[in-house]
Amino acid sequence: MDPEIISRQATINIGTIGHVAHGKSTLVRAISNTNTVRHKQELVRNLTIKLGYANAKLYKCGVCPAPQCFTSYGSGKEDNINCTECSTPMVLYRHVSFVDCPGHDALMATMLAGAAVMDAALLLVAGDQHFPQPQTREHLLAVDIMKLKHIIVLQNKIDIVIDNKAGVKRQQEEISKTLTQPGTPSVPIIPISAQLKLNIDSVVDYLCRIPIPTRNFTEPPYMIIIRSFDINKPGEQAELLQGGVAGGTILKGVLKVGDEIAIRPGKKYKNRKTNKFTWTEIRSVVTSLMADKNELMYAIPGGLIAVGTKIDPQFTRSDVMVGGVIGHPDLMPEVYNEIDVVTTILKRIVGTKSDEKTLQKIQKDETLMINIGSTNCFGTVVKVQGDKARFRLASFVCAMVGDKIALSRKIKLSYRLIGWGDIIRGHEVE
Repeated sequence: MDPEIISRQATINIGTIGHVAHGKSTLVRAISNTNTVRHKQELVRNLTIKLGYANAKLYKCGVCPAPQCFTSYGSGKEDNINCTECSTPMVLYRHVSFVDCPGHDALMATMLAGAAVMDAALLLVAGDQHFPQPQTREHLLAVDIMKLKHIIVLQNKIDIVIDNKAGVKRQQEEISKTLTQPGTPSVPIIPISAQLKLNIDSVVDYLCRIPIPTRNFTEPPYMIIIRSFDINKPGEQAELLQGGVAGGTILKGVLKVGDEIAIRPGKKYKNRKTNKFTWTEIRSVVTSLMADKNELMYAIPGGLIAVGTKIDPQFTRSDVMVGGVIGHPDLMPEVYNEIDVVTTILKRIVGTKSDEKTLQKIQKDETLMINIGSTNCFGTVVKVQGDKARFRLASFVCAMVGDKIALSRKIKLSYRLIGWGDIIRGHEVE
């Protein structure tokens, strides 16, 4: 990868997953010096509710031994820095984006939206708790559905169990037994203290070993929106208003400042004349591209990008645009509100304290929560035939044949992940 690109933009997305309060946001802050807990309710409750995001630059010293040769800074750090140990000039080795997922069971849909853009994941496991915890199981299943190949386990809070070496070793053996598949290499397990920043250089070392996925730069751009904003302050003068901003990841193609873009499904509304729901594509122009605080002239696949537009901010405020797709006009996937899916249903419930309850098969007329990319909406089963099912969606989605979906059913008070599927056909129906 071109060093100039790495300097300006992250080229890989790393997710942080695991049970609530196991240290995901603390780890991201330790690596990137950025606090992903930003919203008022998150600060009050000290809990990640929305998807958090942060960028970090990873550096390597050519003289010091591993892992001491690795260090990390925020995305705004200059490229030319010296090693704090030996004063040797360090090399900017990698630029990464973190997608910090909430661990609470009620926020599983948000986690699934984040999983749609992950290239690899860091699984946080608290060293003072039993493994696996309920949402640890559920998050692992989610990344398995998304076919994530690279997972690094971080055994966190090692500072408070330092005197229980037998318990730490026993948990490591349980993690390895649970996650290692027959005939495959064992999953890396790194003991850390995110709060005290202990052994973070080892985490950076392993992050630098994750291969960058093969990217497609030649096809038309295709970007999944996972956040959207109105960046104008209350009371701003009309002539100073700025257009809406969409944040997400480009999966393929290249997006440039000045490009004409389309957003699908765009604006969804009820036609007053026909009394039917419909959608209209939103078209605009890219006015700016930002990777954290770095301004870009063009953006490539990988990393989290903010796209400035001329769209009325009312259409992007408070994550209204989440689930949409950005691309070039007339070169985008179709929009559906009914999909045919080949489903795979789990045998037992995952994500509760007891996984013993047997799951029923999908039934006609039942309503499930469906995640497609960063979209989550309700879908009613209108037809079932073997492992194939047809879902009538409560909203419009922009999707392609072959896209994976996650299926969740309301069990007691929460929606639990019960299976997944592949889209084989889509329809737009009245």
